[in-house]
Amino acid sequence: MERVEIEIGGMSCGHCVRAVEQVLARVEGVRVQEVRVGSATVEYDPAVAGAERIEQAIQDEGYQARVAGR
Repeated sequence: MERVEIEIGGMSCGHCVRAVEQVLARVEGVRVQEVRVGSATVEYDPAVAGAERIEQAIQDEGYQARVAGR
């Protein structure tokens, strides 16, 4: 498992936090560690879900996402 910090734009409230938690929980191979307004920390299995897949899941929910360091 790898651990990454994700920068997330467009979040402003607790509803946004819950929405991102839920979408990340549905991505196979991802374990949500923490979601805050503006960022999230997750662990993921690179053999199952890459950083691009994680970013895309968040973007599909309507937020901007970028894995830190990419």
